[in-house]
Amino acid sequence: MFYMRSDKVFKIVLLVFGFLILFFSIGIFIQLSSSAWLSIKQNGVSFLFKSVWDPNKDVYGALPFLIGTFITALLSVFLSLPLSIGTSLFLSDYVKGNFSNIISSLIDLLASIPSVVYGLWGLFMLVPYIRILENWLFKYAGFIPLFNSKPYGVGILSATVVLLIMILPYSISVIKEVLKMVPDDLKEAGYALGANKWEVMQKIVLPYIKSGIFAGTGLSLGRALGETMAVTMVIGNRNAVPTSLFDPANTLASVIANEFYEASSASHVSSLIYLALILFVFSFLVNFTMQLILRKINTGMIKK
Repeated sequence: MFYMRSDKVFKIVLLVFGFLILFFSIGIFIQLSSSAWLSIKQNGVSFLFKSVWDPNKDVYGALPFLIGTFITALLSVFLSLPLSIGTSLFLSDYVKGNFSNIISSLIDLLASIPSVVYGLWGLFMLVPYIRILENWLFKYAGFIPLFNSKPYGVGILSATVVLLIMILPYSISVIKEVLKMVPDDLKEAGYALGANKWEVMQKIVLPYIKSGIFAGTGLSLGRALGETMAVTMVIGNRNAVPTSLFDPANTLASVIANEFYEASSASHVSSLIYLALILFVFSFLVNFTMQLILRKINTGMIKK
């Protein structure tokens, strides 16, 4: 009887915790919506497609920040994917013992470094080398639209590289844990059929862990979309639509960090909160979509 009661109490506690998370999420959405209502009434959905952001003229458009956010986030995730998969495979199948533990500990350490430290490192150590690379690309590949703007050092490319380094530990940790779940029998069967290590990885291991790769990608993308301080310090902070990888730009998070405490008019504050609402909704949609994809992949694996 005691165990039955404790089980019911435990179930109720878990339900309360679950509803608290839902309550907090809905509360944040309602608070952001109410605070951004002035800008929503003034601009509506067209706010997403306006390219001018000028607080002095009371004109606000989110398009430059949407483009800056998605270019830096998607490009950093795309570039980090082969690195995270390769590192995870290396740690799980090619090195063992203390060396693997040391590398794993260093990767975990990267995840614990504050974003402002990444920003300072990017500003003082990375940006000078990025400027050299941009000058070289501008000189020899300036005919390509992506490289035809004046090199500044700070800009889309610098922010992308910093984000790439910041999100690597998250995707690596997820993929590495999923690799531990690959049955040894499957790999041994591949070796027994005459496959080499690369063929086993390509034909057996990678298809088996595709749900983990999606999970790591989704976690990394969510991290990249909301990153603020590091991006703010290296992206250049220009309120204009970027036309090349060299251009200074802004993201949704960086423009809020730059302007919120200096905003004086009600419409300016409301427009910044509108940007926060957009970022909140996009982050929710990314996580929700990744959950649906994972569920579909896992259901297909179970049926097989």
